[in-house]
Amino acid sequence: MKIAEFELILLLLIKGSMKFKIDATAAGTNARAGEITTDHGVIPTPIFMPVGTVGSVKGVHAHELKNDIDAKIILGNTYHLYLRPGLEVLKAAGGLHKFNSWDRPILTDSGGFQVFSLSANRKLKEEGAYFRSHIDGSKHLFTPEGVVDIERTIGADIMMALDECPPGTADYTYARKSLDLTHRWLLRGWKRYKETEPLYGYYQSYFPIVQGCVYPELRKESARFISDLGADGNAIGGLAVGEPTEKMYEMIEIVNDILPEDRPRYLMGVGTPANILEAIDRGVDMMDCVMPTRNGRNGMIFTRHGIINLKNKKWANDFSPLDAGGPSIVDEEYSRAYLRHLFVSKELLGMQIASIHNLAFYLWLVREARRHIVEGDFSSWKAKMVENVTRRL
Repeated sequence: MKIAEFELILLLLIKGSMKFKIDATAAGTNARAGEITTDHGVIPTPIFMPVGTVGSVKGVHAHELKNDIDAKIILGNTYHLYLRPGLEVLKAAGGLHKFNSWDRPILTDSGGFQVFSLSANRKLKEEGAYFRSHIDGSKHLFTPEGVVDIERTIGADIMMALDECPPGTADYTYARKSLDLTHRWLLRGWKRYKETEPLYGYYQSYFPIVQGCVYPELRKESARFISDLGADGNAIGGLAVGEPTEKMYEMIEIVNDILPEDRPRYLMGVGTPANILEAIDRGVDMMDCVMPTRNGRNGMIFTRHGIINLKNKKWANDFSPLDAGGPSIVDEEYSRAYLRHLFVSKELLGMQIASIHNLAFYLWLVREARRHIVEGDFSSWKAKMVENVTRRL
């Protein structure tokens, strides 16, 4: 076989697609159980994705993520990885999968939210987002096309489009202008995605992001605009950024009434265990949030029976398991008193144990949601579970 013929066959193999199927739906709700198939593995949905911003889920080894937590997919962040270690290092390593020794799927956020967070150090213009690095103050520009190129270099299985994430309190005029810019950027990014190829021999999907703040007509418009592209999946952004919780749920319902049912729906950056259950109820398939690890590092433990603040003195002599019979390898191994001692002593092991436990709990929660969707009793189970996970112990 000639080299040119071999390259053509390889190119045809790469030009596959991400697959998504729905296995079951829950009566009386929009909840569904499904499967996303990527070249790095199958992802059962609904799914929670641990956040590995700089290529690392803070304080947790890759083998713990796989063997103890059973994470099916993790996140990386385009903004942070672009700045450090940088694209030259990532390309030389063969992409993020090889760089961080993770052989399961990866999703990369485009960096739009991080640029939004740098409000004092960024300017949004038609060509893209100008910003200064939080590391050394150097100047950079993210364009929709450039972000596609960066995410190709990182090598994520699922790449996110560059968008603007307006604050939840934005007025209509700002939200309208922001949405128009996001849509124009999306068309440019989509064009670049279609005219470029993966670098490492496996397929990469590109998800557009619905925006529109808390304005129903804008959200509907954005959902229709994005649906027309026919992307492998679609995301809902710009929520949990200051708007009331009930508004967030309302926007999810509005958007999911329009987004295609045969594509996965990803709710970005949300949230508490109760938020996750409510999102699943409204038809969301994928979620991520820093809360399990960030709150864990500060002594907050999520359990099947409620929330524990380990820094409270009431746990100093509680030698019961962290979460008796819980989903994590650490639940029976360590007592609440011991873990509190680690936090009071500022011992790093306490943060690691709490992070492992919280991530395992979040993954257990979505697995249980999936099981109850399949078994047909999701609504009754969810009502009881929301009550449990919002209780302060």
